[in-house]
Amino acid sequence: MEWTTGMGASQRALLAVAGELTQRIHDGVVARGFEGLRPAHGFAFARLAPHGATVTEPAAHLGVTKQAASRLVEEIVRKGYAERRPHPEDARARLIVLTERGWACTRAAEEAAADAVRPWVELLGEREIRSLRRQLLRIAPYGPVKPVW
Repeated sequence: MEWTTGMGASQRALLAVAGELTQRIHDGVVARGFEGLRPAHGFAFARLAPHGATVTEPAAHLGVTKQAASRLVEEIVRKGYAERRPHPEDARARLIVLTERGWACTRAAEEAAADAVRPWVELLGEREIRSLRRQLLRIAPYGPVKPVW
């Protein structure tokens, strides 16, 4: 009943875990030398990897306007994490792809995520973590993953 009638303890716990995970990944990325980024940049990186995307795709992924996504893309391009290239199939469009620095930042985020969930494995055990992963994939198999602005 708690899930359908207002904010209960389970909902607060889920939101707390999501917020803490996002913050710990962000802190881990910064600690690995990638400064000047916000968690929203990381969510955009996730959409740009592995093959790049037009500005419209991160806008849909992030749930923002094309103009807001354009500003976010401009920031990561200016900071050297991505670059614009001609789109291979649409001469009118530009493809936004991660640079080597963007890929290095993505790898740092993956390392930070592993560090962030390590205490969960220690607390719950590998079997329960595998079960949790399967259940979460059933609930939200494809995203999109929305940023904490």
